[in-house]
Amino acid sequence: MTGKVGSHPDGGAQASICAYRPQGVSERAGAFARAVVSGAAPSSEARTKALLFAASRLGAFGESVGLELEAGVLLHPAVIERFIVAGERTFSAPTRRTLRTNLRSLARAVAAHPQPTPVALGRERAKPPYSAHELELFLASAKALSTPCRRMRAQALICLGAGAGLLGSELRHIRGADVSERCGGLVVEVGGPRARIVPVLARFHEPLLASAAFAGQGYLLGARNPDRKNLTCQLAALFCDRSLSRLDTGRLRSTWLHSAAQAIGLQTFMAAAGVRCSQRLGDIAAQLPAPSEAEMVALLGGSP
Repeated sequence: MTGKVGSHPDGGAQASICAYRPQGVSERAGAFARAVVSGAAPSSEARTKALLFAASRLGAFGESVGLELEAGVLLHPAVIERFIVAGERTFSAPTRRTLRTNLRSLARAVAAHPQPTPVALGRERAKPPYSAHELELFLASAKALSTPCRRMRAQALICLGAGAGLLGSELRHIRGADVSERCGGLVVEVGGPRARIVPVLARFHEPLLASAAFAGQGYLLGARNPDRKNLTCQLAALFCDRSLSRLDTGRLRSTWLHSAAQAIGLQTFMAAAGVRCSQRLGDIAAQLPAPSEAEMVALLGGSP
């Protein structure tokens, strides 16, 4: 950190503030930093140093653009954002993120009427996948339904969810003609905002082909209006086997995701790379060449 915090016989955060004399910025910017950080009353010396550095750099920026070196002016959210943008060539991206966080914290600490702290919301977790045994029981339950129409539609719901990872409106808009044998496997052509070709996992090829042949040009899950949002719920209610829990389309998708992750060796890759969060995986994937349909089928849905 560019700046100097001198020693002080009393020690502690307040002593560090009094002794702070930054290098590379004016005395006015240093005085601004000492004033606002003192008002924030940081709890540790390390935190004090981090806030002093951020505030002094903000003070230097304020001087350069002709702003008053006052907390009410420089710690305004718009000024902080402008400082972060202006510092793009001066600071690295991680440093800019840290500066923004520290300055926002300062702004909250010294505000006369601070905004209430946001309530922490629970993070949505992936639903647990179904086991192979549970899927076999669901398929057997579908085959035991009273009419061919119900059997084919219930079977299609399981195959499209656990075999192709489809959910919500994507499930309801799939027609029998959208399922086809190509590239040595079975694929589903998905339309809508996220139009794509999805390979079907091999274990679901036979039952999904039967349902697709039965539906023909009609919708695999039935009904004339695929926008009926209760359609999948009505199909799920047909599985009345008391040994099974209610069919959950979210868990069906999790089952496909789990199977696909195993097929591509996702856990092996993340363990080897030391990656615990998928935040950057999308950025990495965007830089890779798009896979061909044959490559996707071979990896995820090829016939055994």
